[in-house]
Amino acid sequence: MTLPVRHIARAIVLDPADRVLLIEYTSVHAKAPDGSPLHFWFMPGGGLEPGEDHVTACARELGEEIGRSDVAIGPQVASCDGPFHLFRQSRDARERYFLVRLPDDRVDTSRLAETEDNPVVGTRWWPLAELTAAKERIEPAGLAGVIAHLVAGTMPPAPPVLHWHDD
Repeated sequence: MTLPVRHIARAIVLDPADRVLLIEYTSVHAKAPDGSPLHFWFMPGGGLEPGEDHVTACARELGEEIGRSDVAIGPQVASCDGPFHLFRQSRDARERYFLVRLPDDRVDTSRLAETEDNPVVGTRWWPLAELTAAKERIEPAGLAGVIAHLVAGTMPPAPPVLHWHDD
């Protein structure tokens, strides 16, 4: 089956304490080992609308999902391409990840659920140590390593290519 291609911009949102903001979703397809719905964590962001570039889409999505329209979108720091099946609509995702540093940890997620096509559980600020040690499913695989470099102030010469966890 050929999946529809969806170009997506997401933000690695860091606060002044170098915690990363992630959104928890419930998959409508995948099940956890115990048979319950699979929960997973993802960055804010979403699909490009007609005529948008990745930076414009990332800024719009941050306004919609976390109520922050006052931020600068930094450089692209990673990407992940390929079939993704956890959301309601499976897709051939072409994701680009951008660094966003907030001056504080204020977010307004009151509009988040209405903009998503999957059930939203909530949001959380993750310290790097907890993200690295997490047993929860965090998409894509390797995200913690990218964030570790960003927190250390090291930018790779080219954005690393990440991969989805195996379903």
